[in-house]
Amino acid sequence: MCGIVGYIGTKQAAPIILDGLSKLEYRGYDSAGMAIYDGEQINIQKSVGRLKVLENQTRGGESMPGMSGIGHTRWATHGAPSDTNAHPHFNESGTIAVVHNGIIENYLQLRKKLTDKGYKFVSETDTEVLAHLLDYYYKGNPLEAVTKVLHRVEGSYALGIMFADCSDQVFAARKDSPLIVGQNEDGCFIASDVPAILKYTRKVYYVDNQEVVRLRADHMHFYTVDEEEIKKEAVTIDWDANAAEKAGYEHFMLKEMYEQPKTVADTLNPRIKDNDIVIEELNMTDDDLRAIKKIHIVACGSAYHAGVTGKYVIEGLARIPVEVDLASEFRYRDPILEEGAMVVVISQSGETADTLAALRESKARGFKVLGIVNVVGSSIAREADNVMYTWAGPEIAVATTKAYSAQLVALYLLAMKLGKVRGKIDDETFASLLGDLRCLPDQIELLLNNKLKIQKFANRYVGAKDVFFIGRGIDYAISLEGSLKLKEISYIHSEAYAAGELKHGTISLIEEGTLVAAVSTQPDLYAKTISNMVEVKARGAFVLAVTCEENKEIEKAADYVIYIPETNPYFANSLAIIPLQLFGYYVSVGKGCDVDKPRNLAKSVTVE
Repeated sequence: MCGIVGYIGTKQAAPIILDGLSKLEYRGYDSAGMAIYDGEQINIQKSVGRLKVLENQTRGGESMPGMSGIGHTRWATHGAPSDTNAHPHFNESGTIAVVHNGIIENYLQLRKKLTDKGYKFVSETDTEVLAHLLDYYYKGNPLEAVTKVLHRVEGSYALGIMFADCSDQVFAARKDSPLIVGQNEDGCFIASDVPAILKYTRKVYYVDNQEVVRLRADHMHFYTVDEEEIKKEAVTIDWDANAAEKAGYEHFMLKEMYEQPKTVADTLNPRIKDNDIVIEELNMTDDDLRAIKKIHIVACGSAYHAGVTGKYVIEGLARIPVEVDLASEFRYRDPILEEGAMVVVISQSGETADTLAALRESKARGFKVLGIVNVVGSSIAREADNVMYTWAGPEIAVATTKAYSAQLVALYLLAMKLGKVRGKIDDETFASLLGDLRCLPDQIELLLNNKLKIQKFANRYVGAKDVFFIGRGIDYAISLEGSLKLKEISYIHSEAYAAGELKHGTISLIEEGTLVAAVSTQPDLYAKTISNMVEVKARGAFVLAVTCEENKEIEKAADYVIYIPETNPYFANSLAIIPLQLFGYYVSVGKGCDVDKPRNLAKSVTVE
């Protein structure tokens, strides 16, 4: 969601904070602001719109001198985007400044109590409550004031806090919203995510739930919310700093699509040893895997779509029943978890609020949780009983591509591992599946290199109003993700349907010229899907088909065909999704949309 960057040290803070916030633009935001201590007072500058507006207002930070400060990019939750609602927020005297990610759930109750005590509010945000509450509790000891506030508030937060009376310190605190701190020879840093400070340091500390950090120019101390000092171990980030840059590509999304062959290979290769699958970090014995009687896959967005594919693959290869839930539904529907069940949560960031809540709900009921995540040290990675990393590297574009592809591959490996130890896959079939897995990176690269054909087709549908995606089985799962890619970055209304459901209402929406993308990669379902294509074409639809090279029969029903290389049908999603990603991308580019930062969306959804 929103981005936080803070700095205290021997350098000018504002340029560092602006630079760090620019690395967090992918998280989604509608306004930006900074608070800088200039040696006498805290100065605040805020603006609606892109970070560039704030940069211009402050001349790249030069007009805000000072060596300590906090900055923020806001994604509106309480109150519309405005200069007043933008962060930082401060107390009435301007001596305490706060930036906040998350939601304070009891802010109305706290706001009323503070109003009754004479405090005046100028914004509509929940965050302003924190600034006034800090003022109420501050009696000369900033750490005491911070911890008292944290005992009073309910909800989620990542905080950066400054006190003018204690200008040699900056404070950070966290509960259910990601936050890290880092240090180099020049100073200490606060950030919502690693890319913000990777330019300055690779030595970071992950702030855990209900921890407070006091940062000074040359050191930092960690505390519980009861002011007990604790020791933390630093983590060295081994990313290539260039991985978080565009590297000559027009957009991060395009760059990340072209990184998919490497991402898939990086997720596969360490787990294939001596023609077997070895997932060392899984930390589960063959007996543990054989004891699993049912799997619940829980995720949001694209990770949920990967989970839908995972259901088909795990049930098909391992013969274990699988339920797939949206995390926002799972956590509230009082799910029935029976003995022998394992919960698998999938998240790129490892911080997705609903998914994290589902993990905690499952563990509270005594069930094992496997996390499939991309970010080492994230909340899900730390709290899950077992972890499987996707090794996709930093993904900056809001619309996921390479992380989704890595999640698919992780699920394939898990399904094959389960199938083999349970005796559901014979040696010959297992060897064949491994061979097909090893081919995926080169096949994905082949499809990416065919982008011009897809680009030309996409140009025809820049003005489309409605697009429908249809498929059966795994092809339905592919359709879900293909539809999402199109709608989230091009703003074209798009829906995915199980092809067999068309006649139960949806076909009434088909009219002359409507684009229907039919995904057909499952040989057993070719004929059925072709029948559905004929149905929509008879009602005026233009049919785009994505299918395997052997399925030439489809040309009789489709107006335009994109072929993918042959692979095992269980792995078809990894190939069929590539042209659909490219299609969504080029439609968005043709419309002039902000591909990497689509409106109203955030990369890491850390609130409900």
